[in-house]
Amino acid sequence: MVNRCVALLLVVFFAGCTSLAVRHAKERYGPEAPRDRVAAPRSAITFEHDVAPIFNRRCLVCHACYDAPCQLKMENASGLDRGASPDLVYNGARLREAPLTRLGIDAHTTQQWREKGFHPVLNERDPTSANELGASVLYNLLMLKSRNPLPAGILPDKMFDFSISRAQTCATLATLPTYERDHPQWGMPFGMPALQPAELQTVTTWLSAGAKTQGPPPMPDAYARQIAVWEAFFNGDSLKEQLMSRYIFEHLFLATIYFDELGTGEHFRLVRSTTPPGQPIDLIATRRPYDDPSVTRPYYRLQRNIDTLVSKTNMAYALNAKRMQRWKALFLEPDYQIDALPDYMTVNASNPFVTYRQLPVHSRYQFMLDEAQFTIMGFIKGPVCRGQIALNVIEDHFWVWFIDPDAESASNDGEFLATQLTNLELPASEGSSTLRLLHWNHYATIEKKYMAAKAAHDAARFPNGRKLTMDMIWDGGGVNQSAALTIFRHFDSASVVKGLVGDEPKTAWVIDYPLLERIHYLLVAGYDVYGNVGHQLFSRLYMDFLRIGSEFNFLYFLPPEARTAALDNWYRGAEKTIAEFVAESQHLFNQDTGVAYAGGDPKHELYELLKARIGPALSQHYNLGRDSVPADVQIELSRLAAARGVAVSWLPELSMLTIETAQGPQPFTLIHNDGHTNVASMFGEQKRRLPEEDTLTVVPTFLGAYPNAFFKVPQVDLPRFVDAVTRLADESNFADLMGRYGVRRSDPGFWTHSDMIFGQVESLDYPNRGVLDYSRIENR
Repeated sequence: MVNRCVALLLVVFFAGCTSLAVRHAKERYGPEAPRDRVAAPRSAITFEHDVAPIFNRRCLVCHACYDAPCQLKMENASGLDRGASPDLVYNGARLREAPLTRLGIDAHTTQQWREKGFHPVLNERDPTSANELGASVLYNLLMLKSRNPLPAGILPDKMFDFSISRAQTCATLATLPTYERDHPQWGMPFGMPALQPAELQTVTTWLSAGAKTQGPPPMPDAYARQIAVWEAFFNGDSLKEQLMSRYIFEHLFLATIYFDELGTGEHFRLVRSTTPPGQPIDLIATRRPYDDPSVTRPYYRLQRNIDTLVSKTNMAYALNAKRMQRWKALFLEPDYQIDALPDYMTVNASNPFVTYRQLPVHSRYQFMLDEAQFTIMGFIKGPVCRGQIALNVIEDHFWVWFIDPDAESASNDGEFLATQLTNLELPASEGSSTLRLLHWNHYATIEKKYMAAKAAHDAARFPNGRKLTMDMIWDGGGVNQSAALTIFRHFDSASVVKGLVGDEPKTAWVIDYPLLERIHYLLVAGYDVYGNVGHQLFSRLYMDFLRIGSEFNFLYFLPPEARTAALDNWYRGAEKTIAEFVAESQHLFNQDTGVAYAGGDPKHELYELLKARIGPALSQHYNLGRDSVPADVQIELSRLAAARGVAVSWLPELSMLTIETAQGPQPFTLIHNDGHTNVASMFGEQKRRLPEEDTLTVVPTFLGAYPNAFFKVPQVDLPRFVDAVTRLADESNFADLMGRYGVRRSDPGFWTHSDMIFGQVESLDYPNRGVLDYSRIENR
């Protein structure tokens, strides 16, 4: 009883303090009055021309996407107008789905965001010169850092928590005095050096003038003409055209679309609208792309995207005349009939095998394969792929191939898949607020039924036994570099790139159509980042089945005895339920392989045969042997890439190495791949770690969106740097390495080095570039 009284008194006390602080803020600055930022003449300092370039390099490195601290997103000016909120988007403990707060989608005015609980970071009080600065949370936090520069070296743990799961402290105008008193070192940029004086002056001038914006410049007429052509294509009246467009939308809704024939100056999003082409877009905002649009007919429109592109979410997708002709050939020219358009009932819409059973399987699969890296990138860069638990379902490094869409197999057979609709059910059918946490057995049961039916189907079709050969593997037609991919997991983030990068990995995947489609509808179209703990748990657990299925497709090309040896290695110490599932599934397909082996190491032989199968389509972009890499640098970095075991375990997951050569600074990436007994459990990863099996991949240029560390090494010192890395034995060794060659987040020269990196990233000749994310930079 006493404890309850004390708790009640504390609640009343803090509520009183908050009310008092709010009253003081109102007395000092005037009442709150959300306002639109009036367009400024070009002669004035504006967001787009003067301030955004500063924010992009100093603030957007943390404040972007769903994991922006306090939901303060700074990809464009509307994010600053929206302000901040203490509510977490990434929350693995909530029991009910959260309200949607997607910038540009779920509210459209500043007042609407205030009604959703967002508080301002710009002045919304009386618009006096003094208030434009004094009542701006943004300005006060920038000045707090300017008054309290960081100490040099490794920052005290008691002062800073840089973990991505750290508790949020979202300062408001009313709580600023307390925030500044309790956390004088927590000015912005958080845990990094202050803005340069000239940068701070530019931002201050902009804020004091009312933080005005001009808005985006007019879009060139050439883009408008392309939009008209594509919107006419997406909104044809026939049932074939409507079903095709729905399918394309549900696969491209996260894409950063550009017209490669016009360059990469403008980007767009494919959206649903209540209005047809030629009218202003009236966005249909639903939780998932396949949710009921609540209109008789949705229209598919291209909406201009004015956000600064960030690497961690930018998934570029080109539209051009060749692409349109390809889609016509896949979906409109084949001879098939659409009897009626599918409904939007969740139980059906969440299952693409139900919704799109009238579309030819070959067309669906080939559509996804044409841009297979993009398709996989949906779960690598989409909202699901954030955090250690979300990602520990995959190995740190593995290669990926695909079953050929023209191969005779159950997975390419539309009639067979039509018999498996209930067995291919996905967790999103249960919505975003399911609380049936112990439902793994249901999905394990239907997955085993599907795998058994698939094996029986192939056995019936090939009564003399089915032997898999290399012609079952898609070769990309000799030109499509998406035919072979590499996936890296960086503990709490991931990357997917074209080519077979690094040394031979422990595991590999061969993905067929049902696996690829389920990956997309499980982790991209069907995943709700605002969902509850049950939805997030099911999504993670179901991915075990898709990993196992992909691994098995690879193992089927090996001799039976090699399959057993590989599984024993991949699933060492796995939990009983997973171990039993793997053992039972293994025996569903026991045919011998049709691949001829010389003996010795069949997995190595298979890797070499698969490389040969891809042939000229195999990307060499991340090959250390590139002509641009000096020969002596290649020698030393090859020696570094050969490092194994405990020494590697002390390295960060993803390090960006700059080698200062006579030709200028050259960028490389060091990728630390963790060894595990298995990746078949959500929890206890540290207990499954095998540091002695850690490996290192070294590639030229940049790979990954979340660097953990920066190294800067003169070319003459490269042998000593490699020696130091290969001899790491403890944390103090790593601290010494950082002291000699690292650019720590507290380094006074951090932003100078960062600007050099940004310049190199911006100069890259590919459309997937974007602002890097610094939220994972370590403090070591």
